[in-house]
Amino acid sequence: MDAKPAVTIDHHELMGLALVEAARALEHGDVPIGAVVVDSHGVLLASRHNERELTGDPTAHAEVLALRDAAALRGSWRLDDCTLVVTLEPCVMCAGACHLARVATVVFGALDLKAGALGSLYNVGTDARLNHEFGVRPGVRADEGGELLRSFFAARR
Repeated sequence: MDAKPAVTIDHHELMGLALVEAARALEHGDVPIGAVVVDSHGVLLASRHNERELTGDPTAHAEVLALRDAAALRGSWRLDDCTLVVTLEPCVMCAGACHLARVATVVFGALDLKAGALGSLYNVGTDARLNHEFGVRPGVRADEGGELLRSFFAARR
């Protein structure tokens, strides 16, 4: 039996999908952050954006919503072969959700120096004290995600 060739997941392209999703948050006044979840074959399982303002739910971050959708689609909370791609470094809650979902990798764009939990303030993904570690790839299309956020907050001032 022949082994299947490894699938190369294009993080740059997937970040493009997350950026499109982030822009959708602007339609209802939410902070423009988008997230997508793909499996190890590159199949898109979920695509979401922030909905805190829309729903009044403080946990309605793009990452949490995308992980929930991906888990529901699979019928399992274990997303251990999945990659989460998000436009901004996840906060503690979202990094914790990635930990609990057992994701394989998180790819993010812009650093979040005030709340980032995958390198800026904390290192949830690579903390050996926790029972699961996951790969972290920062800086993918960071300028684009950062500019979307800067424009959003500049318009609010």
